[in-house]
Amino acid sequence: MILVDAGPLVALATPEDQHHRRCAEALRELPLPYVTTWPVVAEAAWLVLQPVPFMRSLANSCLSGALEIRHLENDAIDWIAEFMHRYRNIRAQLADASLMYVADSADVETIFTLDRRDFSVYRTKKNRALNIVP
Repeated sequence: MILVDAGPLVALATPEDQHHRRCAEALRELPLPYVTTWPVVAEAAWLVLQPVPFMRSLANSCLSGALEIRHLENDAIDWIAEFMHRYRNIRAQLADASLMYVADSADVETIFTLDRRDFSVYRTKKNRALNIVP
C-alpha cells in the first residue's frame, strides 16, 4: 500500500505542473494499491485549477481500483489532534495528519508526496519514518 498526498494528485492532474512528469514516472514504478484520505482529496481539489475534471479523474481511479479513499474511524480524531499538537511547530495540517494516521494504523511504510520537508520530520507512534517517493 502506498499513501498518496495532495501534491502528486495535483501534479498528475495538471500536465503543465512542474512536477507532473516526475510524478507520472514515479507512479509507473509504484505498486498498487494507492491510498489517500478525504482531507487530502479536499486539499487537492482546492489546489487544482479545474476541480470538476479532477474529481472525475479521481472517481475513475477509485472505480478502477487503482485508488482507495480511506474513511477515518471516529477514534482517528484523537490521534490526529495529538499528532497536530506534537508537530505544531511546523504547523502540521489535517491532510498530513490523516495520512500519518493511516500509516500508523495500517503499518504503511511509503508515501508518495512532494512535501519532503514535513514528511521527513513526521514519525508514527512507533517512531517510524515513512519512505518518501519520488
